[in-house]
Amino acid sequence: MSVPARVVVFSTPTCPHCVNVKRYLKEKGIRFKDVDVSRDSHAASEMVRKTGQQGVPQLWINNRPVVGFDRAKIDSLLNLK
Repeated sequence: MSVPARVVVFSTPTCPHCVNVKRYLKEKGIRFKDVDVSRDSHAASEMVRKTGQQGVPQLWINNRPVVGFDRAKIDSLLNLK
């Protein structure tokens, strides 16, 4: 049995793409940690440091960044079909 992917979603409450990516992950049965970067400045700084991007959503899947709701990349990293 494979180990589940570690997924962290960096989002804000007002971001429609963030809502969509979280809905997508839930529909696929993927557990994730949601980090609200509008309330957590340390997490926001880490996100920018890692990717050089300030936009959300950002996902880290097994510590590999995905900027935006890039369904193909998300599916690839999570081995979804």
